[in-house]
Amino acid sequence: MQIEVVKSKIHRVRVTGADLNYIGSITIDEDLMDAANIIQGEKVQIVNNNNGERLETYVIPGQRGTGELTLNGAAARKVAVGDILILITYARMDIEEAKKFNPALVFPDEKTNLLK
Repeated sequence: MQIEVVKSKIHRVRVTGADLNYIGSITIDEDLMDAANIIQGEKVQIVNNNNGERLETYVIPGQRGTGELTLNGAAARKVAVGDILILITYARMDIEEAKKFNPALVFPDEKTNLLK
């Protein structure tokens, strides 16, 4: 049997941009992606602490060291610049593997989105 577990989480990160006219996705500072073990194109769940919205999209890398976190396309309507989000990815694995698995948990500076 396989189960789905949290693979990575970026906790309490601030929205820096919302680009409705972009094709879609979320742009994340590549330093945050690396710290959370998230790769380009990976599906991510987005939880907006300010308005309760939850959505899924895919990740594209943003410029390193900038703290960029931009929602693109239709997802831009679900956030406002300055909103606080939690980003979560999941992985499927055997239950015994899941019991031993440790997710990557990242807690960036809430004002700058940079790693502490």
